[in-house]
This record gives sequence, C-alpha cells and structure tokens, in this order.
Amino acid sequence: MNVLITGGAGFIGSNLALNLISLGHNVTILDNLSPQIHGAQPEISSPLYLSIKGKVNFVLGSVTDAAAWKSVLPGQDAIIHLAAETGTGQSMYEIKRYVDVNIGGTALMLDLLANGKYQVKKVVVASSRSIYGEGKYLSHALGIVYPSARKDEDMQAGRFEPLCPQTGEPLVLLPTDEDSKIHPSSVYGITKQNQEQMVMTVCASLGIGATALRYQNVYGPGQSLSNPYTGILSIFSTRIKNGNGLSIFEDGKESRDFVFISDIVEATTAALLKDEANNEVFGIGAGAATDVLTVAHTLVQRYGKDVDIKITGAYRLGDIRHNYADIGKAKRLLDFSPKVTFEEGIKFFTAWVEQQEVQKDSYEESIAEMKKRGLYK
Repeated sequence: MNVLITGGAGFIGSNLALNLISLGHNVTILDNLSPQIHGAQPEISSPLYLSIKGKVNFVLGSVTDAAAWKSVLPGQDAIIHLAAETGTGQSMYEIKRYVDVNIGGTALMLDLLANGKYQVKKVVVASSRSIYGEGKYLSHALGIVYPSARKDEDMQAGRFEPLCPQTGEPLVLLPTDEDSKIHPSSVYGITKQNQEQMVMTVCASLGIGATALRYQNVYGPGQSLSNPYTGILSIFSTRIKNGNGLSIFEDGKESRDFVFISDIVEATTAALLKDEANNEVFGIGAGAATDVLTVAHTLVQRYGKDVDIKITGAYRLGDIRHNYADIGKAKRLLDFSPKVTFEEGIKFFTAWVEQQEVQKDSYEESIAEMKKRGLYK
C-alpha cells in the first residue's frame, strides 16, 4: 500500500512510518520540519527527521499549501493525517496559526479529494482527547455529568476538582468513552474537533473509509525535549536535566492518561489496515489516570537529581482537571490493548533522555508569555 503521512517527520509520524515500512508499505511524508519541534537545522540535527531520512519519499512542505498537497496525493492509497499545531496553552493566543494549519490544512486536503481524481481509499486523522474538555464524571445527585470549564473563583480558592452543579460536591472521575460529550476548552481542542468532523463527514460522502483516533497524552523516546509548550514528561525532563526545580500547577493531583509511543503506533496501524475501523472514532490511551505529582517524583527519582518540587496553586486557563480513556471500543474493533505500563514506559523514556544532549530550558519563557496574556494565574 502507498501511504501518505502528513506531519510524518514528527514524533508519532516518524515512528509510524518506520513501522509501516517494516510491514512492506511504501511511505511518503509531507512535513514542514517546524523549528519548534525539529530545531533550527532539522536536516542535520533532528533525530526524528534523520530516523526516516532515505527510507521514505520525503517532501518538505506545509499542509496549508495546495501545491504541496498536489505533489504528494497522486498514487496514494491512504492518508494518515497527523500534521497539526499542538499545545493547548499556545493555542489560546496563536489562534489564527492553529486555525490555519489544523482546520485550513484539513479543509484543503478534503477539497482536493472531493474535486480531484485520486485513488485514496482510506483516511486516518489524529484527533485528540482535548475535544472532550473535561472528561466523564459521576454525580451522586445527577448521575453522569460532563463539567464545563472550571470557574476562576473556584480555582483561586484552591477548589480544583470539578464540582456537581447541584450539590457543589466534588465529582467522581470515570473513564471517557467515545459517546461522551464533546465540549473543548481550548482553541486547540476546537480545531481538533473540527478536523475530525470534517474528515468523517466528507470522506463518507466520497466513499472513502475514515477513522478518527482521539489520542491521549503520547510519550516516549524521540519526543521533543526543546518544545516548552507540549509534553509534560519532556518539559519536566528538560528542567530536571538543567538542574531547575519543578513548579507544579494547581495541587498536583490533576491527572492525564499517558500512552507509550509504541502503543500509539500499534493502534494507528490497526486503524489503517482494519476495515472494521472505517467510519469509526476511537479513544486511544493507556486507559489509566496518572497524576502530575506522581510524574514529577518519578522523573526526579529516575534522573537522580536533587531539584525542588513546588506545588504552586497556579493554573492555566483552558486546562482540564482529568481525562482518561475508556479503550473498550478500541479493544473490540481494533484488537488494541496497551502493552507498555506507565512504570515501564518511564524507564524507557528516561533511559533515552540520559543519552541525549541537554536542551535549553525555555519553559519559564513560555510561562511568562502566558502571564503577559492573562492565561496563567
């Protein structure tokens, strides 16, 4: 099969490309080699790009460029659409860039498929858990509820858990399934929702099999250690390796579903190859919640560095409190079952980080930018 991967030089894309090549598929990659991910000289210094160099048909270009799309679409049997601007915080003040790339780039792809003569029969789009906003919860008074964005006054008072709208009591966290309410709390989440809906709607009208994968927090060896806007494990690792302390948002009990890169590759490959995935959406994660304070202590212990871990009570507007995936549907239709536990994955990840050159820690600059814009309190 001839497979086009947009954003294929990125963290997920490069690992996925290598796996598809090992299975005998021909891979073309369209990627703009963003400096925020790949550094200033990606052609010579980006490990992600170098891992696929010479093994794929690589085209340097943007998904916002029609000419770039037209150069890569002929002859493709399938598209895995990963290219996107990522990061919830940055999306709240670089709105046009996120919309142009995530929504505009996807619209351009679909417009060409709808009006051109191509042989594409399958599209897999990388959606995100961010489209849900807060996850699924249980209220003893109301039953299943999907909380809206937390109120500023509650956060200022240290009430970080989502509260029952009727009783004011903290809600009980449940795994988020594919039928859960979609109500994103960031511009990034809105763009991923739009991407997903456009792909699922247009591809159905064209007779193209489409699958949307709502990824949770992906991590593992190869993740960018220099991007201060996304990837808490990478951000914390870079700070620790620079001898800098960790400032924990809220009370440190906010949690995420951390899923290892090899499990993401397995799920995405299954979505591409299995007809059962056509016209379906899937939540893809480890199916378990891990709180941020546990992440911080685990990394400090693994690196053997004596750095301060400070719980600040500060918070970012647009952040959610909890969300972890119900992966039952992915198990049934994709035969997907995560193989790497958080404890195992952290060992693999930190062992890889120890072999890398220590990157510049730009985290404080990113926080200063958010403070300046009133998004960090």
